Amino acid sequence: MIKKSVTIGIHCFNEEENVLVVYKKIKAIISTLKDYEFNFLFVDNASCDTTQEKIKTIIRKDKKVRAIFLSRNFGPEASGTAVVFHTVSDALIMIPCDLQGPPELITKFIKKWQEGYDLVLGQYTKAEDSIVMTFARITFYRLFKKISNIDVPINVTGFGLYDKKIIMALKSLPEKYRFGRGLTAWIGFKRVFIPYEKKRRMRGKSSYNFFDYIKHSERGIFGFSYLPLDLIVYLGFILTMFSFVFIVSYLFAAILFGNPLKASITLVSAVVFFGGINLLALSIIGKYVQVIVEETKNRPLYIVEEKLNFK
Repeated sequence: MIKKSVTIGIHCFNEEENVLVVYKKIKAIISTLKDYEFNFLFVDNASCDTTQEKIKTIIRKDKKVRAIFLSRNFGPEASGTAVVFHTVSDALIMIPCDLQGPPELITKFIKKWQEGYDLVLGQYTKAEDSIVMTFARITFYRLFKKISNIDVPINVTGFGLYDKKIIMALKSLPEKYRFGRGLTAWIGFKRVFIPYEKKRRMRGKSSYNFFDYIKHSERGIFGFSYLPLDLIVYLGFILTMFSFVFIVSYLFAAILFGNPLKASITLVSAVVFFGGINLLALSIIGKYVQVIVEETKNRPLYIVEEKLNFK
C-alpha cells in the first residue's frame, strides 16, 4: 500500500527560540502516524537572528526537511504562499512556528481528512492575548463577515490541513494583493473546523504590531468587499438630493425675504463638511486603485534567495 504524503509547512521570521522546539514537538507527534509519509518545509522571511542557522542544523540531521530562504521580509502572506506553492504532497498541514496553534491537533486534522474533508482548519474558541488585540480581531472579523462577498469564518487563521485539491486551487489564483483567509474561503470545497484554545506565545516576541494588523485588514476589506464603494454612491445620492432641496429652498427664501444667511459660518461649515466627504470618498477609491496598481505591476510575491534540500 502506497502511503499518502503530508508536508508540514512552517513559515517563520526571527523564531530562533521556537524553530527547534516546534520541529521536535511535531516530530514526536507524527512518529505515531505510521500510515503517512511526512516531510517538513520551512520558509524563512529573511530572519535577522539565528533562525536560518538552526534550520540548516535540522536539515543536516533530517533529509526529509526542506527550506526556502527569502531575500527579504515579504510578510506572512508571501511566506505562507511560498509554502503552498512549493508543496507537492497529498496534503499540507500549516503549523505556526510560535506554537500558538497546538501541534497536537495534527492527529485530529488527519482524522477529519480521512473522513473526506478537503480543508480542516483550527478555530480558536479562546485566545490568551491582550484585551485590545482580542477586541480588535473580533470586531474586524465580525465586520468583515458582514460586508464581504464571501463567508469568512471567525477566529480562523491559516492553521490547519489542506488537501491537494485546495493546494492546486490556491496555486491557480493569480492575484498579488493576497488575503489568505479570504482566498481559502472563496475557493469553497468541503471543510470542517476543529476548536482549540490559542495560547500566548511562550518564547520570543511577535514581529507584528498594531499597524501591521491594520494593513492586513485592508487586504481583506478592499480585496473582498465592494461595500465601501457602494456607501460612497449612496452617500453621494443622499447629499445630492439634500443639496438640491437646500438650494431650491434657499432661492425661494432669498426671493421672498431677502438673503437669510448674514454670516459666513454656515457657508464655511458646508464647504468643510462637503470637502471632508469628498476627501473620504477619494481615499476609499484610492485604496481600490492601489489594489489595481499592485495587480498590474505583476511583480512576484517573493524572491527566493536560497533553497535547501530540494532535488
